Amino acid sequence: MPAIKRLNHAVLFVRDAARAADFYTHAFGFEIVTSIEDRAVFLRARGSDNHHDLGLFSLGEAAQGPFTGQLVGLYHLAWEVETIRDLAEMRTVLAKLGALTGQSDHGATKSLYGRDPDGNEFEVMWLVPRDQWGDYDRAAVTRPLNLERELARFG
Repeated sequence: MPAIKRLNHAVLFVRDAARAADFYTHAFGFEIVTSIEDRAVFLRARGSDNHHDLGLFSLGEAAQGPFTGQLVGLYHLAWEVETIRDLAEMRTVLAKLGALTGQSDHGATKSLYGRDPDGNEFEVMWLVPRDQWGDYDRAAVTRPLNLERELARFG
């Protein structure tokens, strides 16, 4: 069986692709690769080798959802940042946009959670260096994130 290398891109249905693209460019620094007027926008993360990392397709303002925890479907997307300092900067950006909904320490990762203008949940996470995972190598934990402590430890 062939091995999957990684997730290449995500595509979301949103009410208004242009509005959602504005959010993702401001929140994550994505650049618009191309758009199909009133229908779709494709974005690339800064430094990405992908054609696009996120596709957004408009459904119209009357579209329902998402219904987190009520229907089978995608829970959230997780976007990785390079450094713990980048994670701290993301916290500031997401808070200013009113998009930050939570913060968690998962042992091997340090994570922020938010929602885009359509209510789609996302995670922005920093991966602790592999050689420092220790007992978290095979554990799934969720604790409150003390980002200042983690900055002092890893920054």
